[in-house]
Parts: sequence; C-alpha cells; structure tokens
Amino acid sequence: MPHDGRARAGLSEPPAPGAGAADTGAPPPAPESTASERALVFAGAVLAAVYVPDRGSGELRLVETAGRTPSAYGLPERLSLSGRSPAAHAFRTNRPLWLNSAALAAYGEGVPTPPRSDVSLAALPLGTEGGQLGCLVVAGTDAQGFEDERRRFLERYADAVAGVLHLGAGRPGPSSLLGPALRKLGVGSFVLVPDIGLVEADETLLELVGITPDSFDGKAETLLAHALPEDMHALMSVLEPTTQTFGRRELDFRVRCPTGETRWLSLWCQVVTGADDLSERVLGVMTAASVLRRGAGDVSRIQWLTAELDEAMTVPAVGRIVVTALRDQLGADRVVLAEAQGDRLTVSVLDPPDPAAWPEPWRAAWRPERPGLPVGALPVLRTALRDGRIDLWPPGTALEPGLAGVGTGGLALLPLPAKGRVVGVCLVGWDQAHEFVSEERSFLTAVAALVGQALTRAHAHDAEEELATMLQRSLLPRRLPELPGGTAVARYLPARQGLQVGGDWYDAIALTEDRVALVIGDVQGHSAAAATIMGQMRTAVRAYAVEGHPPDVVISHANRLLVGMETDLFATCCYAEVDMEEGTILFVRAGHLSPLVRHPDGSTEEVQVEGGPPLGVLAESEFPMTTFALAPGTVLVLVTDGLVEASDLPLDEGMHRTRAALAAAEPADPGRMADALLGDVGRREDDVALLLLRYDGMKTRPIKAGWAVWRLPDAVMHARRFTARTLRRWQVEDTADAVLLVVSELVTNALVHTQGPVRIDLMLRGDRVRVCVSDSSPRAPAKPVIVDWESTGGRGLLLVEAMSDAFGSVPVAGGKQVWSEIVVPRREPAPADPAHLTPSGGPP
Repeated sequence: MPHDGRARAGLSEPPAPGAGAADTGAPPPAPESTASERALVFAGAVLAAVYVPDRGSGELRLVETAGRTPSAYGLPERLSLSGRSPAAHAFRTNRPLWLNSAALAAYGEGVPTPPRSDVSLAALPLGTEGGQLGCLVVAGTDAQGFEDERRRFLERYADAVAGVLHLGAGRPGPSSLLGPALRKLGVGSFVLVPDIGLVEADETLLELVGITPDSFDGKAETLLAHALPEDMHALMSVLEPTTQTFGRRELDFRVRCPTGETRWLSLWCQVVTGADDLSERVLGVMTAASVLRRGAGDVSRIQWLTAELDEAMTVPAVGRIVVTALRDQLGADRVVLAEAQGDRLTVSVLDPPDPAAWPEPWRAAWRPERPGLPVGALPVLRTALRDGRIDLWPPGTALEPGLAGVGTGGLALLPLPAKGRVVGVCLVGWDQAHEFVSEERSFLTAVAALVGQALTRAHAHDAEEELATMLQRSLLPRRLPELPGGTAVARYLPARQGLQVGGDWYDAIALTEDRVALVIGDVQGHSAAAATIMGQMRTAVRAYAVEGHPPDVVISHANRLLVGMETDLFATCCYAEVDMEEGTILFVRAGHLSPLVRHPDGSTEEVQVEGGPPLGVLAESEFPMTTFALAPGTVLVLVTDGLVEASDLPLDEGMHRTRAALAAAEPADPGRMADALLGDVGRREDDVALLLLRYDGMKTRPIKAGWAVWRLPDAVMHARRFTARTLRRWQVEDTADAVLLVVSELVTNALVHTQGPVRIDLMLRGDRVRVCVSDSSPRAPAKPVIVDWESTGGRGLLLVEAMSDAFGSVPVAGGKQVWSEIVVPRREPAPADPAHLTPSGGPP
C-alpha cells in the first residue's frame, strides 16, 4: 500500500461522457458484484463466501464469492460438516465465530491458503426459523479481528443473505445471494472521479437519494442536488480528496426526496487509486442512517439528533429518539428517561420495557398505578438533580442498590438541563464492560442538553395542544340531537400544521319536533382569530335559526353580523333545513361547497344549490333557497374544503374521491360511514369538518289540522267548534274538555294582547294532542306573580299550565307560538256481556 495512505483497488472505471446506455446518455447502474466488493471494503473485508449444505454428501459446498481477488485466498470448494473448519463449526453450533489471525492459525482446514498473518476471519451461520441454510465466511484485513461496529453490520448482512437464500430455496438453478442481500439491507455504493465529476452508482444508492436509474445522467452534481443546502459544505469536504483527508471518512447528511420528505443518510468513503496508478477515485458506500452505527465522536450525530428532536412534538417521541441515540448508537443495554415533578421522578421511557430487566425501584415506578419514584430513595439522583453534573461510572464501581442493576458494566447519569433548571435525568447502562472516552463524554453532554430542551418543548406543545383542543371542543357542539326519522353524526379533525385550532364548524339545531337545521361552515384560516370568529358565527346562526327565521333570512342576518364585525376574515357556510316529516330540504349556500347525497340505490350526486357570496363580503348580498326531496335511505353529507382540497389535491379530484368513498360506504352505521369518508387524510394542511344525516323517514307521521282565527266577537266560539270537530274526527273525544279549555284561553290571550293574524294548529302524535296558537307578537306570555280574589285577569295561563302535561312558548318567524300538550287517556277494552255468551257447541 502506498505510504500516503491511499488504497489501490481493481475497480471498474466510470464511463466517459456520452458512453452511457443507448440513446439515453445515462450510465447503467453498477452490477451487484461491484456493489458487493465496495461494501466489503467498508466492512473491513476483502472476501465473502457463501457455503450451503450439499444434501446427502455431508459436506458444505461453496456457491458464491465476492471480493476483489477471491482466488488469492484459496477457500476450498467443499468442506466436511464434521471437520474442523470455521464454517463447519459455525454451522454445527449455530453461533457466529470471530477469529483474529492468531486464533485462525489453530484451524487446519477451511481457511485462506496459503496462511497469511494479516488476515482475520468470521464465520456466521445462515439460518431461519425453518432451520440451518448455510454459512457466510468473511475474510478481513485486520489481524486483530473485526471491530464491534463491523461485527454488527456483518451479522445483519448474514441475516439478509439467509433471507434471500430462504426465498430462493425452491427455485431451480443457481441464483445470486450476496448482491440481493446487500440491496435488501439498503446499502448502496459508488465510485466518484473528482477530476471529471462523473460517478458510477448502483440502484440501491439511487433509490436512497430518490433518483430513478433511467433519469440518472452519471454526474455527481445530479446526486448533490438532492442534498440539503446546509449540509452541502460538509458533504463536499468529504468527497473532495485532499492530502489531509486520505483514508476513511464518514458523514451523516440529509437529502430531500421527491415526495418532500427529508431523509438522513450515512456516507463512508475513502480515496483509492485507479488501475493506472495516477488517477484518483473516491470509493464509498451509503446507507439509511440507522443501518450502521454512527461514529462515537462524529459531529454529524449531534446534527442528526438535533434535527430529530426538533421534529419531536410529544414526550413519547422524544423517548424513542433518545433510545435510538443512546442504546442503538452507543451499544447500551438499558436507557431510563425520567422527568422531575416536585419530589418525585416520573418515568417516561424504560428500555427494554421488560420489568424483569430492572431493579425493584424502577420496576415499581414503571407501573401505571404508581405515582412515580421518590427522589429521596436515591441520594445519587437527588444530588444530580440539585447540581446538574454528569457522572460516568466505569465497570466495578460500587453503586447504591437502586442503580447497581442498571449498568453493571458501566453507567452514565445525565441530568437534563433546560431554561436554568434540571427537568429530569437520563440513565444509560451497559452489561458488558464499557470504557468511557473523552469524545463519548462530550457526546453525552450534548445529548443531555438537547433532550432537556426537547422535553420542555414537548410539554409546552402538549399544553398548547390541550388548550387548542379544549377551545375547539368548547366552540363545537358536545353532542347532536336525536332526530325522529333519521340519524346525524359529525366529525372534526384539526390541522396538523400550525396551531391545531381552526375555523371549521358544524351544528345541528332542533327547530321543532320534526324540523332540524344542519349547518356547516369554514372561517378563513386555522388560527385563534379564526376560531374566535367561528364561535361567534356558530352562536349567531343558532340564535337566528331558533328564532324561527327561514334559511335565507338566517344566513342574511349572519352575513350582516360578520360585516359589522369589521374583521379581515370571511366565512363560507351551507345551511340545510330538513323537514323530517315531509322529507324535504331547504338549502342556502354562501360560498361553500355543494352538499353531497347518496341515494338509496347507492348512486351519489352533488346537489346543485344556488349560491351567494361568502359571509362578511357584502352586507346586501342575497342568498336564494333551493328545494331538494329526500327518500328514505338517503344520506346527506356536508363537508369543508379541508377534506377535498389540498396543495397536491385539486378540488374536482377531491370531490370525486369523496363521492366514490360515499358510494362504497355502508349506510347501516352512519358513524363508520363518516370515518370512511375521512379516510387516511395524513398530514392535513387544513382542518376538516363533516356532518352526515341518514334520512330514514318517520315511522308514524303525525296528524295535523289548522285554522286561521277570525278577529270577530265570537272568534273563540268558532275556534272551539273547529277543535271539537277535529277531535271527533281523530277519535280522541276523551281529551275534549281539557283541549277546549286550553284553546279558549290561548286564543283569547292572542286576540286580546296582540295585533295581527292569529292561527291555531292541532297535531296528534301517538298518544299526545298538541295545541299551538301563533300570533304576531315576539313577547312571550308572562304568568302573573300574584293573583288574588280581586284580580280581573291572569288566571288563564295558570289554567293552561294546570291542564297541560307540557306547556311552553317558542319564537317563530314574525312572532311567537304558544303550545300545550295533553296526553290522550288509554281506553280499556269493554268487558264482554255474559248474557250474549254462547256455550261451545250449544244452540245459537
């Protein structure tokens, strides 16, 4: 090897410009054999070989090799299963065998020939749940053997080879193993020629970066264009060979995928000389950041941890990242993350979660019914929380009982500082002897600070989300009313970007026993200001609707109210007044999406409703009404644009998808139907509101009769005659006395105390007769406070209340309606006359 540290390798040369695939100019991806050779270099290996059992012969047969010069190591074609070769030993014991050059000398067969003093060897069994499939033999260039990092990688590589071997067990003829296993592991490789900027990359690397092989032009700048700008300087410093950076170099960096997702990649590379001994090449491999363990002192790990914790919005998410950063990357066996709450520690993460792996104090603190671990029970933790000093205890240190079982081979205690105080502690323990180096202490110090800040942000986010959720819930109806002849359900999903409170709202307003108003709306934006306007608009619409105004008047009043607020926000709204008895709807639409309807036969329709402008734009806007008829089994759906429109989803396509989901959904369960319409909305840009009504039709329709009262001296007499005739026709004469008294009093009050038209309406529903008297005065009738023997009036309402089973007053358009309900007595069947009974079989 040259004295300057550069490696000499027999590598394929990247194609010259213009020498790519036919007619495309794109170089073909590197073959699997070349990719395997490059990956082996970074695993500290020069040769990999796969042996499989030769059924019936009692031997292992060599089926595939990969490496720069396989013939130079002379591995035999066949090995006896009962022999003393490393491969046979690993196959029989089903355990990996790691041999340095000294240990390798003790084996007389199945080793490189002639013997070499600078070669180590690893034999890893290839097995699945179905049994042993073979053995992977790897020859290394370090006489001291394979490092822990490389051992972990080779173990994962062996698992991948075993998986490929298992899948191809039933296929005829030989098949490649090492290359597909490497691709399955997600390890890509490349060769870069810095002088001309060309690179040869395999398909796995292109897939990691987010480039299709057909679109890759072989230029290094095409690969670099996918890296984030802030990582570009560090990436270029690694890829550009200089006299100071010969040898192996490592870096973690980020790329932007075509989907917009940010992905962390790990890069290992080194400078080698080409076949002409003059030109320089950069040979490298690349993986997803979790495939290989990052170097203990690498600054890029801190960059990775910072970026990951910045995205963590909850305490469990912080815990998962801490486990990855400490247990996986440092090879730790146990990780505890506990938060300080007063004089107790609340355990947020206990990994592994098996209680048997922990000493009693932590095992008890992890139980949900326990309030946490008292700090006074562990003096060392109490001191750490007070002083905020990191402590690292090497193997053999005498620890207090609560800590002794956490890390017998080494223990790190990390107080977590944030905003001038310690918010918790993190314990990292090892079972095997672990020596702490200075770089690791620096890394743990940085981790403690980052995790403390992340926990503080997570709790602030939880508080903000709880406040937003409470605000949103207080502004939306807690439950929907039960409807005769139908079922209404609603769903609301907050936006996943920004403040999770928005301007979408819905409401279901019971106007009368058989009429309901369904309302859905959307105030511009999803912020606290939008939520405030939304709450005001919902309250206003409900108030106008309950007053008895028709739909167009309700929306017109709401529009004038929003214009008068002088806000910069506008709102859209769709109002549907449903007559559950008649099966008709009156729609009014103010800049909102059209309603969707699913007919009983499963077909869907986007109802063409005449629309007006959004609310809050023009005070004198008109909002026409549109009538629509419902058949039993029809489903009405009102949605906001957050469900059907996004930056990557056009409105027409979104409505088409929603109609398709509506047609496919099962209307038997409206709740599941609403969930199916929401689907997997993923990371929503806007909040979503959905209101659904399944109209079943009323099983028993009420009987109604009405009459306009004439303002004549004998008007009450005519009202009593109309009522008596109606009760006889309905065959409920048993209630006549009470009903006629109520009619007399209510009609008299309306004629005496109001001006304008008066109307009486009678309704029989089940076993109740309802009397309604409407007049043009908005003032509700007031019962007298004191009625004595000298009073000339005031007793009428008291009589009505006494005779009624229910009594009240509701506002209606242009006035009010006073109503009374009286229960019809149940008629007992008349007993049969014994004189008319004839004995069985007797004369008539």
